Formats: sequence, structure tokens, C-alpha cells
Amino acid sequence: MGRRLRTWLENANYVRFSIFAAAVAFITYFSMYAFRKPYAVASFADAGTVWGVGMKSAFVISQTLGYAASKFLGIKFVSEAPRAHRAAALVALIAAAELALLMFAIAPGPWKLAAIALNGLPLGMVWGLVFSFLEGRRTSDALGAVLSASFIMASGVVKSVGAQLLVRGVPEFWMPFATGLLFLPVVCLMGWLLAQMPAPSDEEERLRTRREPMSAAERRDFLFAFLPGALLITFMAMVLTAFRDVRDNFAAEVWVGLGYEGQPGIFGSTETGVAVVVLFVLGLMVIVKDDRRALQTQLALMTGGVTLMGVATLAWDVGAIGGVWWMVLAGIGLFTAYVPAGCFLFDRLIGATKYVGTAVFMIYVTDAFGYGASVAVLLYKNFVQPDLEWVSFLRVFGYFASVTGVVAFGFSLVYFSRRTATPAGE
Repeated sequence: MGRRLRTWLENANYVRFSIFAAAVAFITYFSMYAFRKPYAVASFADAGTVWGVGMKSAFVISQTLGYAASKFLGIKFVSEAPRAHRAAALVALIAAAELALLMFAIAPGPWKLAAIALNGLPLGMVWGLVFSFLEGRRTSDALGAVLSASFIMASGVVKSVGAQLLVRGVPEFWMPFATGLLFLPVVCLMGWLLAQMPAPSDEEERLRTRREPMSAAERRDFLFAFLPGALLITFMAMVLTAFRDVRDNFAAEVWVGLGYEGQPGIFGSTETGVAVVVLFVLGLMVIVKDDRRALQTQLALMTGGVTLMGVATLAWDVGAIGGVWWMVLAGIGLFTAYVPAGCFLFDRLIGATKYVGTAVFMIYVTDAFGYGASVAVLLYKNFVQPDLEWVSFLRVFGYFASVTGVVAFGFSLVYFSRRTATPAGE
């Protein structure tokens, strides 16, 4: 059966192949979130505190530390992973995360912190392994948009699943393991389907540049070749990742603060709307064929995204819109700015510069520092402003992300436009 499927994929036109690739990548990464995010819907109010920090905040910090460490490991592991081993590695990483959730359920007291950190440790490398099957193709922008829509939508949906399990009597500490168990067979099937996908064709390599694993020296050369722009994008990845994690990990507290307590379906319904809009907007990038122009367009969209975050926050602040619209509009702005740096921004950069390598490398550089910043922000909130409500914290953070984003993405647009310009006479 595997041989027949591979033959069909090799001979399929790019529309059929893209539909297959988008569906498999979407379901794979959507399912991964069932192993990462369900615990965030629980309050763990009876678990007490550790080192003066509420247990839920401690769990969030511990998992994020593991996830951030995974991103740093992924700079090497994912960039160098041979194509033939990527799908098996992906399934093994998710299975390890599920075992960590079992440890989380049965471990005593503070040992649960170690278990949830171990849960995050393998999961941070899953994104790069999935995207490595999509980059370098003529429809990489659309494929990346669909893949990104998976984590926007999945975060809310798996929280709703977790909330329903809690309502049905599953204990808080067992709920994350139970949620993951529901999705484990899906992950195994999707891993097998990913393994059947052929590498980019010769024509795609000609159009979008060949994609190859990168050695340490090649990664260093690539980074220093685009250092000013890379620093600006990495800085904003840090800001937006931290904002996204606050909005995501403490969504239950934010919705209660906005007056929507006892509505488990609100997590999935609002984030699904956000995902649909972001998927539509970013998916349109596939019609921009020229890599340099696409790179400029993406940076302009990212600037527009952070602007929308600030405008939506201001509108809610003055009472022009309600809490639901604030969360939806700020979410659309956030993910319009956040998503490209996690997939096709660097894919287009490689295409525009004809640099032989893999976009996954820079994706993991920005991700690694982004999740490191997320930990720093959580520590700041818990130790410097422990009494500030999450809604108020998110409001101030939204203004900060908007202002800094307009400046950073604006300068990035100018820098990369000059850096990828065709020299006179060529």
C-alpha cells in the first residue's frame, strides 16, 4: 500500500499533492497539541504553591522551559535530520511526550514539575519536522498557512476537549494524559502518511532553491549573512511568542476576567474563527510568485498584524468592542504577524537569495529565543506583578507588542528589500 501511495503522490499534479500534504500536515500538528495544551484549561487550585508561585503557573513555566530547550536542540537536530528518518522521529517524540503526561498524572507533588518539563522537551521539535516536508515547494506558502492554522485552531479545540473530560469526571492530573491518548492513533497514522511524501521535484528546486540539511558552519554563515534582519525578526519572535503564550496558557483566566466563566466551548469557537481568517489572508501569498516581492509582502502583512493588535486593544479599552471581539481581533493580528516567522518568511528568504539550505534552521533560532522570552515574561509576572489580573497584563502587553512590532517589522522590510535587491547591471 505504501508503494502505491508513493507512486500516486509522485505522479499527482501539484493541486492534488498540495491538498494531500496540507491535510496530513494539518492533522499531524493539530494532534500534537493534544499532548501539549490540555492541561492549561485546568486550574489546579487545590495543588497549592511551590517557591511562592501558584502551581498552575509553575506547570506553565516548567513546560515552557522544556519546550524552549527543545527549540535550542532543534537548531541542530531538525536542521541535520535526514529526510528518511523524520517521520519516525516525529512519532517517537510525541510518544515520549505522552509518557511524560503519564508521569505527570502519577508523580507525587513537585515531581510533577519535572514530568511536565519532560513533556515539553520533545514536542518543540515536532513543528520543524512537519514543516520540513512542506518547504521548498511551489505551494509552500499555502501549505505553511494551513499548517499554522492547525495550531491556532488546535489550541482552543483541545482545551475544549480537556474541559469536557473534566466535566465528565476525569481528574485534573489525569486529564492531559487522557486527551493525548485519544489522539495517539491519529499521530501514528499521520506519521506514516508523511513518510510517503516525495521530496520537492527538480522544477520546484529550480524555482524555490534546493533544500538540504545544514552543517554547523553553514548555519553560522547563513546567520551572519543576514544578521541585522535576523536580529529584528528574532526580537519580535520573542515578543510575540511571549504574548501568544500568555494569551494561550492563561486563556481560562482571561475569559473568566472578561465575564465568560463556565463556557468551555468558547476556547474552540473563537480560535477557529481566528484560524479561518489568518489562513485566508496568509494563504493568498501563494499567488505571489516572485520570492523577493513575497518576502516584502509578508513583512508588510506582519506590520499590519501588530497594528491590528494595538487598535483592537485600544477599541476594547475605550468600550467600543466587547471582550470576545478583542480576543478575536487581537488574535488575528497576533497570528498574522507571528505565523510567517515560523514557516514561510524564511522559506521565501532562501528562495530570494538562492542560498542552499533549510528554512527550518532560522525558524528554530527565532523559536528558541521566543520561548526563552516567554519563560522570562512568566517569571516577571509571577514575581514582580503577582497581583495583576491576567486581563490587565494582556492589555498592557498588547500595546507593547504593537508599538515595538511596527518599528521592528518596518525596519526589517527596509533591510531585506535592500539585501535581496538585484545588483545593477545583472
